[in-house]
Formats: sequence, structure tokens, C-alpha cells
Amino acid sequence: MHQVTTPSEERRLLTAVASAEETALLAEVVELRARNEQLEQALASRAVIDQARGMVMALAPCSSERAWDLLVDVSQHCNVKLRNVAAALVATTRDETLPGQIQRELRRALRRLYAGARR
Repeated sequence: MHQVTTPSEERRLLTAVASAEETALLAEVVELRARNEQLEQALASRAVIDQARGMVMALAPCSSERAWDLLVDVSQHCNVKLRNVAAALVATTRDETLPGQIQRELRRALRRLYAGARR
């Protein structure tokens, strides 16, 4: 047995479907905007991290991979995000002081790097 809907019920159903489609579309737009913002932040962070990596390579001298490992090591020992460690290091080129905790861990990481290179 097939139910017959009235025109007003059909309009209400069509409005609900359109509304559901609009809601889904809006949710997708919000998700895409959030992803876009995350990607922009990642690109900006990556540039700063690469600059800090270059600084470590010039200071140490070491390979790009070793510089990366050193920055990660400092980040983990300080419990500070890698991008923040990198930004602090790059900021020293603008006469900003490297925070004490990062400075200490960077010295320790450089000592470990040099000790490993001597072996």
C-alpha cells in the first residue's frame, strides 16, 4: 500500500532535504577551511624549521638529517613544539635572546652530536 502525501507535506519534505543538503555542504566548507588553515600553518612552520635547520647545519657543521634530529631532540627535551624551537632559534638573527631552556638543550644536543662524530 502506497501512502499519498499532501502538497504541504511534500513542501516540508523538500525543505528538509534541501536543508540537510545545505547543512552537509556547510559542514564540508567548514572542514575544508579548517584543513586550509592547518596547511597554511604547516607551510609557515616548515619554512621556519628549514631556516633553523640551515642555521644548525652552519653552526655544527652537519647534514640536513642530523640538523633535523638535533632540533627534534631539543624540542623533545624542552617539551616545546618543534616549530617554536625553530622560531626561537631563527629569532636570534634579529638579536632576540634564545630562551634559557632551549639554549641549554641546544648546547647538550650539540655536545652529543660532536661526541658522536668523534667515534
